[in-house]
Amino acid sequence: MIPNVISKRKIILDTDPGGDDAFAFLWLQSLARQGFAEIVAVTAADGNVAAQYTFAGACKLLKLGGFDTVEVGRGVINARQGDRADAEAIHGADGMGNLTHTLPTPEQSYDTARLSDQILIEALKQAPGELTLVAIGPLTNLAAAEQASPGVLQLAKEIVIMGGAFSHAGNVTPEAEFNIAFDPEAAQVVFSCCDRIVVIPLDITSQLIFTPEHAQQIFQENPNSSIAQFMVALCQFMVKSTLAFRETSGVPGFLVHDAATMAYLFYPETLQFQRAQVEVETAGQWTRGKTVIDRRHKAKLSANAWIATEVNATSLFAIMIEDLKQLVASNR
Repeated sequence: MIPNVISKRKIILDTDPGGDDAFAFLWLQSLARQGFAEIVAVTAADGNVAAQYTFAGACKLLKLGGFDTVEVGRGVINARQGDRADAEAIHGADGMGNLTHTLPTPEQSYDTARLSDQILIEALKQAPGELTLVAIGPLTNLAAAEQASPGVLQLAKEIVIMGGAFSHAGNVTPEAEFNIAFDPEAAQVVFSCCDRIVVIPLDITSQLIFTPEHAQQIFQENPNSSIAQFMVALCQFMVKSTLAFRETSGVPGFLVHDAATMAYLFYPETLQFQRAQVEVETAGQWTRGKTVIDRRHKAKLSANAWIATEVNATSLFAIMIEDLKQLVASNR
């Protein structure tokens, strides 16, 4: 009889905490609580809001879930990013529905924290082939790590990216998705240097509408849970802003783009993929930040990514909700 040995996935979460990041973050915490994942580090990124706010949000989410011993890096600031719009209008001034004041105060400080690229380089070199990088924000930190230490990203077991749009329209320009469009040059660096990439694009995340009813299912598991109360409040904020930006065709809910990365890692049966060579447009006047693949039926000599093309949203949400129930069940 073959023993049922569970090997934890060792994960570094690279994130710019916004509403959907928060739900992915909490799902990962649930999976870590259940023994399926080890959160090695969190590398905050400049993106949805400024780097000091994403750092604070990441620290507070870790404290909320009881993972406050996990190191958080502060995001690399790219000089080219000065004129790039963030997503404060959707996610709130603090990135999380203007709710961070309700979360516990962490011990980690932005001023003394290490830069995210330094954490990535050190961790990857210490455990080559063991770490999964889950990038659910702009790819500035990953690109900075690669540029500072060429070849370091190839030491990752795989890199899972929420970003891009292929057949689907963009969400910040007609062609580009936010995480890629925020720093296209960084994205191209990452896609150019590694061939173990998994891409979760808008093509499938646009189908993942998390509703107040979903939040209530989690809340009812333990109404006294501070995590459950935060989820309900954040959901309410995100639904309002999402409807204002017309992202869900009038359906009261919001898109949990980043949560699909957890589905891929732990419940891959909910997704289908195709292999392709992904490139990022960095020069186009109208298409800057677009992710591009060659769909022509010609022989192709290279491929760097698996791209999600289909998702079973019903199954994904059923699983996600049950995992989040487990997180809140013992939380006060």
